[in-house]
Amino acid sequence: MKTGNLREFTFGIQTDLVTSASNNYRIPSWPPSFDWPVVIDAQGAVVSRWSDSRWDLTPWAGYPTSIKFSEDGPLSEETIDDENAELLRMIAAWFIWGSRSAQKVTTFMKIYSTIKPIVDLCTRNGISAAQLMQFPKVFEQVPGVMAQSSYGTAIMYLHRLYDGRSSIGFTIIDQNGLKRLAEVAPDHELVQTPYIPPRIWTYQVKRLHECLTDFIGHREKIESCFRFCLDSYIEYYGSLEASLKTGGTISGSPFNLNARYRKNYRYIGTFPEIAARFGIADLLSKWVVPRSEELTVSDFSTYFSLVTCAGMMYIANFTLQRSKELSTLRTSCLQWEEDEKLGRVPIICGETTKTDPDADARWVASPSVEPAIQALTTMAQLRMVCDQGNPSIRPSPADQDDPYLASTATEPWGSACGHARRYNVRGHPASLSQTMQYYTLLLDPDQIRITTEDLEVARRLTPNLQEDKFAVGKVWPLGWHQYRRTGAVNMFASGIISDSTMQQQMKHSSRLMPLYYGRHHGRLHFNKEVEKAVVLAMYQAQAALIKSAVNDDRFVSPHVGGNREVLAVNVLGAKDMKDLAMMVKKGTVTFREHRLGGCMKAGVCEYGGIESVARCAGADSAKPCVDVLYDRAKEPQVRADYRRNAEEMKRYTPESPRYQALAAERKAMENYFNVISA
Repeated sequence: MKTGNLREFTFGIQTDLVTSASNNYRIPSWPPSFDWPVVIDAQGAVVSRWSDSRWDLTPWAGYPTSIKFSEDGPLSEETIDDENAELLRMIAAWFIWGSRSAQKVTTFMKIYSTIKPIVDLCTRNGISAAQLMQFPKVFEQVPGVMAQSSYGTAIMYLHRLYDGRSSIGFTIIDQNGLKRLAEVAPDHELVQTPYIPPRIWTYQVKRLHECLTDFIGHREKIESCFRFCLDSYIEYYGSLEASLKTGGTISGSPFNLNARYRKNYRYIGTFPEIAARFGIADLLSKWVVPRSEELTVSDFSTYFSLVTCAGMMYIANFTLQRSKELSTLRTSCLQWEEDEKLGRVPIICGETTKTDPDADARWVASPSVEPAIQALTTMAQLRMVCDQGNPSIRPSPADQDDPYLASTATEPWGSACGHARRYNVRGHPASLSQTMQYYTLLLDPDQIRITTEDLEVARRLTPNLQEDKFAVGKVWPLGWHQYRRTGAVNMFASGIISDSTMQQQMKHSSRLMPLYYGRHHGRLHFNKEVEKAVVLAMYQAQAALIKSAVNDDRFVSPHVGGNREVLAVNVLGAKDMKDLAMMVKKGTVTFREHRLGGCMKAGVCEYGGIESVARCAGADSAKPCVDVLYDRAKEPQVRADYRRNAEEMKRYTPESPRYQALAAERKAMENYFNVISA
């Protein structure tokens, strides 16, 4: 059995017993010879060899543990035949020496215990695990042998195995199979987490971006005003430490009118006058205080906290982090990795709320998070000046050099000034429902009020929404946990996400995250929980897209009669999602999205449909492809493409190959317009 690059087969579990000089550090061939030493103890003795029926992993784990491939004694129900035992060895080896190897024995044992029952199932049915997808009746039994509590994790591991098929030489469950497993996933937390409807998601992202952009645009003025206010407090009270004891009271402010009568102090004006002088009065009125109310210096502090919250929400939309993980990010969290195909890829580094080292504290991000981190960094560094002077906070030298992004209002006019706590004690972020009640100008409740269409889309991906919370006319109850689910789905469900603004916002994540989470990029171990969310959402989104394509009026075929009509009738006759899933299992229908709509052809299309749709729509003087479906919702996007196409054609002569290719694209789009308008 051939494999890809053997150089990637190096030992991954963290132990001092295996070094680059060890005989079991690198796999010499694939699969290795029957006597290749798998486990070697501290004395150099071989504990287990490749062909052994059991591998003793005790030297690596530090406690008794082993995995079993076959029985040495009489045959029993648990006996794995020789072929499946060898396949299971290769699977185990790939998760120990492969490109996505486990870092701990405990992690590897979870993977092994997840996949072994599927191999056992194949043995009981007398088939090879590598041929499982050729036996639909056996595949239907797979969900029954997968633990419901770790169903999503199992799909993630099986997806890793599928993605490594070119290296390992086979796979157990292919992409369609994984999609079908995701369709019947049990109702655990990941499935029940609400999916934010596209209109609401787009609005809140645009509003958060506007808030951060406003801050960046006024950054120098904000910094100057902050330092001026801080200097005023120091002058008013005699020292920074003395000013920090005020607890942020308005009466103790140097901008209060009573400050005019303080001895040895030169009154400098009210805070509204100061804010106007530095050019930030309108900014504060827009985000914190309605114009009908008078600004106070405490509103300046509130504005900092509001922008901090907006920045965290924005980052959560594009990294899928938990709120607790966001609260531990520092100003140095953004790092850039050079990728030969994608260029600079942003990676967020920070602490993780998980104790398993395999859940590494790294998250793939969208480049759009950079302005958010810049804004939060500015505020964190300004507030650190106050934190350094507060004996109750006592930040370490490392904290001073690299503050937390989530800063608190510890300035003399801030709400946290009088009861500040140690810097290394991080509080739990407030719920988004509490945040929206406090920062009333951040999001307009009417803009996130649920419409009939919002509810329809949300239920398409989360059928079991709570009716008392999610109903037409109610304000959508945003939650931190919703960002992970929604962001993961949005990367793959562009058939559901027809809003052009959302597509624009998600374009970076949809390129970077699937590659880095879904294709075991390099040797990096990214956050496991996010990877699981991304992979499961990918398959669930595909299933939802098929349901939408065959049931919604927005999809139309250019053909009348023939095999395509029969196929459409069969699909539209599906009673429910379960019935449709059965069609997918049998290979009756599949769906891939492209620029004009989608393709229902099973297998690979030799004409493309991604870069060019000329053949799909019959622009080559032939009839449109029998498998094409046109999406009416894509009309604005196609018309924009049509205009760009016309402009580009002006730059070429009619005889040039590029002009002819563009002409074919133009004809295809015209055919599309004719069909959807008929």
